[in-house]
Amino acid sequence: MAIQRPKGTQDLLPGTIEQWHYLEETIRRVCRDYGYEEIRTPIFEATELFQRGVGQTTDIVKKEMYTFLDKGDRSMTLRPEGTASVCRAYVEDKLYGQPLPVKLYYQGPMFRYERPQSGRFRQFHQFGVEVLGADQPLVDAEVICLVWDLYQRLGLSGLEVHLNSVGCPTCRAAHREQLHKFLEERKSELCQDCQERYERNPLRILDCKNPHCQAVTEGAPTTLDTLCDGCRSHFDNVLSLLSGAGVSYKVNPRLVRGLDYYTKTAFEVMVEEIGAQSAICGGGRYDGLVEEIGGPATPGIGFAMGLERVLAALQVQGKFPEAKPKLFAMLVALGDKAQNEGFALMNALRGKGIPVQMDLLGRSLKAQMKAADREGAEFALILGEEELERQVLLLRDLTSGEQTEVPLPKAIEVVYSKYQRGV
Repeated sequence: MAIQRPKGTQDLLPGTIEQWHYLEETIRRVCRDYGYEEIRTPIFEATELFQRGVGQTTDIVKKEMYTFLDKGDRSMTLRPEGTASVCRAYVEDKLYGQPLPVKLYYQGPMFRYERPQSGRFRQFHQFGVEVLGADQPLVDAEVICLVWDLYQRLGLSGLEVHLNSVGCPTCRAAHREQLHKFLEERKSELCQDCQERYERNPLRILDCKNPHCQAVTEGAPTTLDTLCDGCRSHFDNVLSLLSGAGVSYKVNPRLVRGLDYYTKTAFEVMVEEIGAQSAICGGGRYDGLVEEIGGPATPGIGFAMGLERVLAALQVQGKFPEAKPKLFAMLVALGDKAQNEGFALMNALRGKGIPVQMDLLGRSLKAQMKAADREGAEFALILGEEELERQVLLLRDLTSGEQTEVPLPKAIEVVYSKYQRGV
């Protein structure tokens, strides 16, 4: 039996990969406009980074990481998310020595051992942004506006930003106490995971997707109920800035996100019509994360979005741009001498940046012309034994059917001129 790709992975094939290029290029343009620079971190890291950075009580660390021992018996993990790695690089490469804030973005594959379903894979791809070294509400608003701007440029509709503040360690302690009291007599009704969270991190019970746990926690005190004055002021300023920027948002007190490192602002972007996985972006502030992994006290905020989910939304809403022809000309060569001459001509044209192909199977004129039409070529450059003797190239416009003869020594100049007019 033929070997198949691992469950929860996918092959990105020609015909589909162009959609990825479109999304990735749009992302790069937006990040450039906002002053964010790209960072690329290793695909695997020391397991401890994610245990300390993401959090021991998270589903990611407890259930979903791809962890292995390397040949030196060191525990390594394929990165399940990007923020911890960026913060590790910020500390290790001393990026805090640069003018602050440091504004970074990344794109690449992540890995989680989850149950594959629509929009969810075991190897998936994320685009993320991290801003390190600034704690003003303006930064939170800019990060959310970058997300909003990206989706507007892509043409997506039906979007809504869900926002909450999960507070700082001071007001979180007050919330923890109130939540404990609320759940004390309801603990036995929670799922097994939430019963464990009750002692270690009760806030994450509010993030449980189990419908029964959601019913049990209906009416539970939220972080908004216990915000200190500083966190309340921060959150109110973020909301005011977003309103002024025209971003559509909804305050969602139950939004706590699934990672332990969040403080103050937490947010998700929801979109209609892509099924159960309706969140296509999530993020928030993590003012204690850099210090948690051994760096200096550094405020930070960021987000990550799954590219597969964004592509699914673009597909459902029909927002992909019309595909542009990939091929300018097909060089049709007939006979050994013509193939040799045509091969040299094709490479000279490619050297000018012109997309040109030629038949590699020695097929007939009719078959080669069909291939030119199938590939969407604008022109056919026809060279046979007779044309070689007369030192001409037949230039056929595949749209109009018009055909002209071009002196072979001037072929590169003429074809290049036509290509430039069409660019």
